[in-house]
Amino acid sequence: QVELVESGGGLVQAGGSLRLSCVASGRTSSTYAMAWFRQAPGKERAFVAAMRWSGSSLYYADSVKGRFTISRDNAKNTVYLQMNTLRPEDTAVYYCAATLRLIAMIVRADKAGSYDYWGQGTQVTVSS
Repeated sequence: QVELVESGGGLVQAGGSLRLSCVASGRTSSTYAMAWFRQAPGKERAFVAAMRWSGSSLYYADSVKGRFTISRDNAKNTVYLQMNTLRPEDTAVYYCAATLRLIAMIVRADKAGSYDYWGQGTQVTVSS
């Protein structure tokens, strides 16, 4: 079992930055990969970024490449999502996710079904 708690969301103007945090507890030593997804009103949950807990194998959605960075601090059991040059279309609830399973990152990192544990979400609103 892994528990995830996100924080760091808020209201920001277009062009601004936010850093989301996801603190993991429980079986963190067995965590294989973690990811960020987002869900805008009326839309399906969409992949944002993922990484292996070791710090290797970083993946990003095309819409955030060059603007968002996923990273982790193992000592704090925390994964971050640094979001720069935010756009109104980035407005969504952002969810942290984790899996203990050995998944093929290259083909599964962006699939919500690859992750077994989810946080409660944190709202990000970008005003134009």
